[in-house]
Amino acid sequence: MMMLNQTDVTPASFILNGIPGLEDMHVWISLPFCSMYVVAVVGNCGLLYLICYEDALHRPMYYFLAMLFITGLFISSSTIPKALSIFWFHFKEISFDGCLIQMFFVHTLTGMESGVLMLMALDRYVAICYPLHYSTILTNPVIAKAGLSTFLRGVLLIIPFTFLIKRLPYCRGNIIPHTYCDHMSVAKLSCGNIKVNVIYGLMVALLIGGFDILCITVSYTMILRAVVSLSSADARQKAFSTCTAHICSIVFSYSPAFFSFFSHRFGGHRIPSSCHIIVANIYLLLPPTMNPVVYGVKTKQIRDCVIRILSGSKYIKPHSI
Repeated sequence: MMMLNQTDVTPASFILNGIPGLEDMHVWISLPFCSMYVVAVVGNCGLLYLICYEDALHRPMYYFLAMLFITGLFISSSTIPKALSIFWFHFKEISFDGCLIQMFFVHTLTGMESGVLMLMALDRYVAICYPLHYSTILTNPVIAKAGLSTFLRGVLLIIPFTFLIKRLPYCRGNIIPHTYCDHMSVAKLSCGNIKVNVIYGLMVALLIGGFDILCITVSYTMILRAVVSLSSADARQKAFSTCTAHICSIVFSYSPAFFSFFSHRFGGHRIPSSCHIIVANIYLLLPPTMNPVVYGVKTKQIRDCVIRILSGSKYIKPHSI
């Protein structure tokens, strides 16, 4: 039996086909995508600058926020520029290695975003349940180690995706019906056995998303118990208000993520592929767009700093975090 050469089954490049069935509307679809991306870049960069240079924001909560903004900035920038080039200029080709790199960054960064949301839930738990020990528990070294651990967790769990994709033979063409490379979209082009890819993908989802959601749920259960035990209604309202923005971020991140993950694997042909792809892009674009808006509006310290800067009442001297 003749053995196939690896070069015969590994394409030099893939074609990202955008949103199949809606090709005539690509330009119109690009308008909200582009607008949201601009808001995401300006909002995240603006608040990162504010956190970096404003003394009042040199606190654990805002360091975690900075991690969230950095992650969101890189998530949106890893996919949306390519999607816009497909919509506007029909630049659909992406090299095989380029596809693997994009896939790695997309999955690593979304895993890190989930991890940061979990760390922020723990931050709120310590702030509300142990307010007198907040600054001694969440020291700068602890925050740095927590952020690094979250990043390394994502990297170590996602690296096998690239090897699982490279080992597969591709004899079903090289057209990916998507705007970016993700693990299952690429794997489904293979004529080989992708059972390992499916199982490992589910395992990673449980290890990252399942673990983070469990920690968030436990944290907010403890927060709810602590807040309900407060005697003053004003104190309860104040405690709850500090969590509002974070809860909004959780909803923005996990709602499209759940839909995209489960419909992609179990939805079959009941949900149009165009819907899958649009939601998958919203999953990556909505949190980076809305997080700066939500935290800018809901967080009094950030709002006061922005107003002070715009009014020119205080000159902000540069400080390092």
